[in-house]
Amino acid sequence: MVGPSLTDSERDIASRRLKFGFVALVAASGGLIALQAGGSLFIIAAGLVAGLVLGAVLLWFLLRWWSEFLPHPDHGRR
Repeated sequence: MVGPSLTDSERDIASRRLKFGFVALVAASGGLIALQAGGSLFIIAAGLVAGLVLGAVLLWFLLRWWSEFLPHPDHGRR
């Protein structure tokens, strides 16, 4: 038998982890840039928070953009 290797719940968990990892990577990038620039602890924390916000916005944008390429159940019915 051939079928999907992941169940729906496992796929949801993997998707959630991938999304969290993407946002965390953008946040870590903001913090590391602030650290490399010689910023104080407050500036590094601000870079992390700004990275979290930017990562969430980028994720939202990418998910909306990607949904345009997915098939819709009502597509083509008129």
